Amino acid sequence: MLVIDQQRRTIRSFVKRHRRLSQAKSRAIEQLWSQYGVNWSTANLDLPAIFGRHAPVVLEIGFGAGESLAEMAQRRSYEDFIGVEVHGPGIGHLLGELAQRDLTNVRVARGDAVELMRHCIADRSLARIQLFFPDPWPKKRHWKRRLVQTEWIALAAKKLVRGGTLHLATDWADYANHMLATVAGEPLLEQTLSTSAAEGKPYGRPETRFERRGRRLGHTIWDLVFHRVE
Repeated sequence: MLVIDQQRRTIRSFVKRHRRLSQAKSRAIEQLWSQYGVNWSTANLDLPAIFGRHAPVVLEIGFGAGESLAEMAQRRSYEDFIGVEVHGPGIGHLLGELAQRDLTNVRVARGDAVELMRHCIADRSLARIQLFFPDPWPKKRHWKRRLVQTEWIALAAKKLVRGGTLHLATDWADYANHMLATVAGEPLLEQTLSTSAAEGKPYGRPETRFERRGRRLGHTIWDLVFHRVE
């Protein structure tokens, strides 16, 4: 079923799946949201106030179960991370991971990342935006649902600081080509890296569940990095 925001008439890149939360994940959300959760509406988030310090802020969109985000945040403690996800089970799992690892540099937001970026993230405020293994919508008639479109790339570019980076990863070759072609039309972004090598992932990106599945299927893994030039 096509999901459309009736107010803006925009096609969303995700479909909400109403999966039952386990008791552990429900308990994690209930007990840990006040510590890690970000409640947002239509006002710019005060990022230094949220994290209690001034540090480079990374936005990760669609973190899934969140293990790779938690691992990256632990490795890169000098950066602050906001993870955005729409699905409750993944949020509950990540909250449990954050508590177990005793991390203080991650906050979690629930909802549509595009709306969060549009209404709550100030321009020139993010050091990096991460989009790892988004739904490829492989059928051509569904390509309009892909998150990486001209409008979103322009929005992402505006949110980056000068020299800030957009890091995309996918295991679908046609989506990688689509990403490259789409970003090529954005004057604020310049390509820094394009690699299908398994070693030396940019920013020490940990392996994700979707990446492991892609490897099992024999897919090539693409990491694409772009930086804001002005």
